[in-house]
Amino acid sequence: MILNRPLVFFDIESTGLNPIKDRIVELAIVKLHPDDKREEFRFLFNPEIHIPDDVTAIHHINDDDVKDKPTFREMSHRIVEIMSGCDVCGYNSSHFDVPMLAEELARAEADIDLHKIYHIDAQNIYHKMEPRTLSAAYRFYCGRDLEDAHTALADASATCDVLMAQIKRYDQLKYLNIRELAEFSQMKRVVDYAGRFVYNDKDEIIFNFGQYKGRLVTDILKEAPGFYGWMMNNDFPSDTKRVLTNIKLSMKR
Repeated sequence: MILNRPLVFFDIESTGLNPIKDRIVELAIVKLHPDDKREEFRFLFNPEIHIPDDVTAIHHINDDDVKDKPTFREMSHRIVEIMSGCDVCGYNSSHFDVPMLAEELARAEADIDLHKIYHIDAQNIYHKMEPRTLSAAYRFYCGRDLEDAHTALADASATCDVLMAQIKRYDQLKYLNIRELAEFSQMKRVVDYAGRFVYNDKDEIIFNFGQYKGRLVTDILKEAPGFYGWMMNNDFPSDTKRVLTNIKLSMKR
């Protein structure tokens, strides 16, 4: 794989799956430089809310483990420093890690725009080729069992190894640049991190949920203008609301 700038592999553990209500408790980063040098970073955060017992059972992080740790906001400057000028890669990150990270960065008012970097989802590549879980992907591509699954650093490091093995295994991936690899790894061309809006085959933005799924966003904003207010006043991620507002404003130009 030819890199023109570093590629950040990351994995998140959190208090739950809702990017609006839940918070990140662990962030692990494996930073792969163009010269193949790897750097590893691991952060624990005090989420300032309770970590449910059923969630602790998965990632083994409880309230006591993080009660004396800094908050995400307090460490956001360091995270931005590590990730600035990089593209990103994760496993199932399109659906979970990227929306969760984007929401935390927005709350912290961090100076980084994830929309301006390429994002590779190794799970989507795997599902296009060999549908399985990360542990099975690691076994399939790397030939060994993944130890310490569901610990962020182990998962981030395993994702790095899986992507390298995927590129070696599939001829159609070997000569793709980062932009092409990012495009290949996406199941749908999403507009917002949460995937509430996607592009259709005509590069038009359509709804990807609810009663208007498949309809042009601009058409619905004209036909049912109250729907904009409903979305803005309900529990949608801030990035989704920002995208919707930009679409609405573009209609007035």
